[in-house]
Amino acid sequence: MSADGAAVLALLGVQPGHVVWEMGFDGDCDEQVRAALVAAEDVELVGEDEDPEDVVDVVLLWWRDDDGDLVDALVDAIGPLADHGVVWLLTPKPGRDGHVEPEDISDSAPTAGLQQTSTVSAGRDWQGTRLVAPKARK
Repeated sequence: MSADGAAVLALLGVQPGHVVWEMGFDGDCDEQVRAALVAAEDVELVGEDEDPEDVVDVVLLWWRDDDGDLVDALVDAIGPLADHGVVWLLTPKPGRDGHVEPEDISDSAPTAGLQQTSTVSAGRDWQGTRLVAPKARK
């Protein structure tokens, strides 16, 4: 894995032993993020067409403005999420096709039972919003 790939995984908090469920992957997604996940040692990548057999540590949800109802997608994402798990909502950066307005995320996350903690650059065209279950729910 490249140093850039390792940095992407570190940024997303993906560590050896983690199970990562990827949802919403399509041809427009960032190849560096995907390549880093595939190349990671001791990280199990579960595709969208598979149901996780157990709990997952990280959900990577690639999401575009016209993908449907964000609340529904987030509710689906947290179903198999471990107590300490994280949902990374990956959306196109401002000015890119499919950009999701920050207000849409800040409105949808609490409705789905999540809280937003940070936003990072997750590639040239994508940003990641870290969502977790509030501590009171755990």
